[in-house]
Amino acid sequence: MSTEDQRAPRSLAAALRARDDASLAALLRARPDLITPVPTDLTQLATRAGTRASVVRALERLDRFALQTAEALAVAGDPATYPELLGLMAGDTRDPVVADALPGALAALREQALVWGDESCLRLVRTARELLAPSAQHPSPTGLGPSVREATAGMSPGRIQELVATAGLPSTHDSVSAVGALTALFTHRKKMTALLASAPADSVDILKRLMWGPPYGQVTADPAARLRWLLDRGLLLPTAPGTVVLPREVALHLREGRAHRTAEPVPPAVEAAATHPPQVVDSTAAGQAYTSLATVEELLKDWHEGGPAVLRAGGLSVRDLKRTAVALDVSEPMAAFWVELAYAAGLLASDGEADERYAATPEYDDWLERPPADRWAQLAQAWLAATRTSGVVGGRDLKERALSALGPGLDRSAAPEVRHRVLTLLAGLPEGAAPDQEAVLARLRWERPLRGPQGQQSPQGQGQGHQSAQGSQGDDDLRSRLARWTLMEAELLGVTGRGALSAHGRALLGARSATRPAAAVTADARTGPTGPTGPGDKLPAPHRATAAGSPAASLTAPLSPPEQAVATAAAARLLAPLLPEPLDHVLLQADLTAVAPGPLRRPLADVLSVLADVESKGGATVYRFTPGSVRRALDAGRSASDLHAFLTEHSRTPVPQPLAYLIDDVARRHGHLRVGAASAYVRCDDDALLNEILADKRAAPLRLRRLAPTVLATQADPATLLDGLRSMGFAPAAESAEGDVLISRAHAHRTPPRTAPEPVPDGPPVPDTTLLTAAIRAIRAGDLAATTPRKPTEDAAPLAPGQLPRTSSAETLATVQAAVLTGEALWIGYVNAEGTASQRVIAPVRVEGGFVTAYDHTADEVRTYPLHRITGVAELADD
Repeated sequence: MSTEDQRAPRSLAAALRARDDASLAALLRARPDLITPVPTDLTQLATRAGTRASVVRALERLDRFALQTAEALAVAGDPATYPELLGLMAGDTRDPVVADALPGALAALREQALVWGDESCLRLVRTARELLAPSAQHPSPTGLGPSVREATAGMSPGRIQELVATAGLPSTHDSVSAVGALTALFTHRKKMTALLASAPADSVDILKRLMWGPPYGQVTADPAARLRWLLDRGLLLPTAPGTVVLPREVALHLREGRAHRTAEPVPPAVEAAATHPPQVVDSTAAGQAYTSLATVEELLKDWHEGGPAVLRAGGLSVRDLKRTAVALDVSEPMAAFWVELAYAAGLLASDGEADERYAATPEYDDWLERPPADRWAQLAQAWLAATRTSGVVGGRDLKERALSALGPGLDRSAAPEVRHRVLTLLAGLPEGAAPDQEAVLARLRWERPLRGPQGQQSPQGQGQGHQSAQGSQGDDDLRSRLARWTLMEAELLGVTGRGALSAHGRALLGARSATRPAAAVTADARTGPTGPTGPGDKLPAPHRATAAGSPAASLTAPLSPPEQAVATAAAARLLAPLLPEPLDHVLLQADLTAVAPGPLRRPLADVLSVLADVESKGGATVYRFTPGSVRRALDAGRSASDLHAFLTEHSRTPVPQPLAYLIDDVARRHGHLRVGAASAYVRCDDDALLNEILADKRAAPLRLRRLAPTVLATQADPATLLDGLRSMGFAPAAESAEGDVLISRAHAHRTPPRTAPEPVPDGPPVPDTTLLTAAIRAIRAGDLAATTPRKPTEDAAPLAPGQLPRTSSAETLATVQAAVLTGEALWIGYVNAEGTASQRVIAPVRVEGGFVTAYDHTADEVRTYPLHRITGVAELADD
C-alpha cells in the first residue's frame, strides 16, 4: 500500500476527524439537524450525517449544479476518480465553464459531508447514492439506466456468452469476465464507434430515442430486425418480459460522456426588465405603505365592537371573509392577506370567550399611537418573518379540509426564506430596477431544484417531477408560488414600488448599498462553499463571490433578531420623510359632502367617521353627511352646537347652509320621542305625533298601544322599537329608568393580552457561534475518549466502536486506586443522572466516600464522579 493510500480516509468518520474546527462548524451550520442533540463523538456524527432524513434535507438545499454533481457521482463508479467525474459533467469536449465550476460544487458536497475522499477516491455517502442512483422503480434524474453488470445480474451464463460472441469478442470462461469484456467494449470510444457504424440506421435511431431517458422500452415476443440487432449485441438488455433497457455505458457513449443533457454551472441571471427613477420608486412604495396602514386600520375599525365568530375548527368562515372583502373594497385573497398580516403583527386575535369572536388586541391601541413609519415597520417585520401564508387560503390540506383565513394549516416553513431570497435578488439589481418575474422564479428553481410540488421532500423527483438537468419543475411548486406571492405582497405593503425594491425595503433587509450592476447578479451568493476547497482547486465565479464576502454574500441569510430590529428601525427612519403629513382640515361642499385632500389627523378622522359616511376613497377621501350620520353623532353625545363648532374649526371653507340646516333639523327632532322598557314604551309631549305613529301602517309590526295621551307601549324590546321608529323617519332617543337620555357610544371590544403567532421553523435553527464552539469541543472530547488506544486484556473481548467498557465494581475500584498511586490515565464509561452514556479519559487524583476526583481530559477540567455510575474502566496503551 502506498503512502498516499495510507493517508486517504477509510470512512466518513475518518474524513470528519481530519477536518479542522472551522470546517466542522461549517458542516454543522449547513446541516443543523446534525447537532440536535449534540453527537457524542465524530463516529456518531458521521452515522447521523448518513441517515436518510438528514441526507434528504441536505440534498434539498443543494443548488442545481451541486445536485447535478451528486447525481453524476451516483452513476459513476464507487469510488470514483476526479477525472471520471469531470468526464461525466463536462463530456468528452471538457466544457471549460463546467470544468472551472466543478471544484467548487465538489467542495460544497464535501463541506456538507455528502462526499468524502480525495480526488483519487471520491465517495458519495451511501444513502445519497441510494436516493439518486437509477433503479427500475425510480429512474435517475440523469436519465441513465443500470450498468451492464447490473442489467445482466439475472441473465444465464449461456446468454451472456452469446452476447459476447455476437459483439465480436472472444469467449470467456465465466460470466464475470464476459460482462467485464462487454463493459470494456461499451466504454471504449473507438471500438464503440466502429460497432455503431456497422449498425442499421433504424437501430441507431432507437438508441438515440432512449439516449436521454427514460432508458426503458417495450418489445414484443418477436422483435423486429432493428431491435434484434441491438438485443443480440447487448446494446439493449432485457430486464423483464417485454421490457428492455439501454445500458448506462452505451448511453454515455451516445451522449459523448455527459451524465446530463445540459449542465448548469452558472445560475440564471436576474436582469432588470424595467428601470424607474429611484425617487419615483420610493414615493410609490411610500404611498402604498400608507395605504397598507389605512387598510389595516379600516379592517380593525370594522371589527371594533367584535369581529366575526371563530369557526369550530378555527378561522374565518367563507361568508365572513367575503363580508370583510366588501368592507375593505378588495378581493377575497387580498382580504385574507390583510387579515393574516394583522394577525401576524399581533393586532388581532380571538377573544377566548364562550361565544368566541375575533377582535383587536390591546397591542392595536398602542400601535395606533405610534408614528406611521413605526407602525409600517411593525407590519413589514411581521410579514418578513411570518410562516403563515395567506396565499393558500381557499385550498385544501392533505386531508382535503378547506383552509380558511386565521385557521390552522396555513404555516409554510419555507415562506420566510423565499421572501428573504426574493427581496435579496431585487436588492442585487441597481436602484430603481424591476426584474422580470419569470427570471426570479428560474433563479429560485436553480437554487433549490429538489423542492417538490407541496414543498415536500423529493430526493428523486418522485420519478416524474424532478428535472434537475432538463429544465424547471413547473410553476405550481410551492417555492414558485411563494415567490409570486412575495412579489405581489411586497408591492401591496410598500416594500417595493413599481416592482423595484425601495430604499426602505433595502434597509429592511439590512442592505447598506444597492449600486451593484445587474451583471453582477450572475455571480450572486449560492449554496456553495464558504471556505477554501483544497490544494489545486479553482473556485468558479459564483463560489468566489461568496468566498470573497461580496455584497450578495452578506444578504444570503436572514438577519438575527437583534440585527433585524436595527434594520427595521433604519427602514422606518427612511420611510418617515416620504409619508404624507396628516391634515387638520377638510373642505366642506354645498352638496352635503366634505373632501379630505389627504390623510387626516386621528382626532379629526375619528369624529368625522361618526358624523359622516365615507363615499369614496383615493388620493382624496369624500365624506357625505346624511340624516342618519348626523343622528349617529348626536347619539354619541354630541350636541348641535358641538357639531357646528367642530365643522367651523376644521373646514377651510364656510359651513354650507344646507349642512347647517341638516344638523339643526335632525337635532330638533332628536330626543323628541323617548323610548324605555315596558317591555318598551314611547312617550312624547306632543300627542299629535303619537297619533301619527299609530296611524302609520309601518308601525303595525311594533304592535303599539296607547297607555296615556303621551305614552305608547309595546312588547318589542327597546332596541327593536328604536330601529323601527328610525326606519319610519323619526329620530327617537333612548332613555334610562330615571328618564335621562342614554348616550350610545360604540363599545370597543378588545381581547385579553395576546402574543403574535410564532413562526414554524423549517427544521432545526442554525446554531450560533457559542453553541457551535461548545458542541465541537464536546464532539472532539468524546472522539478523543472513543479513539484513545487501550491496553489489550487476555480475558476481555475487543470492544466495538462506541461501546462502553464493562468491569465489576471491585475491578473498577481497584483499577482507579492503582491509577491514583501511579498517576496514569484511564478510559472509563460513565452514565450521568439523566441516563446519558459517554466515554471519558480521566487521570484519578483521589478516591474517597464512593467518589473519584480526577482530571477529565475530555472536558479539560477537574470533576468528581460517583463510582456507581462508572460502567467500567480500561488502561490506556503506553503510546
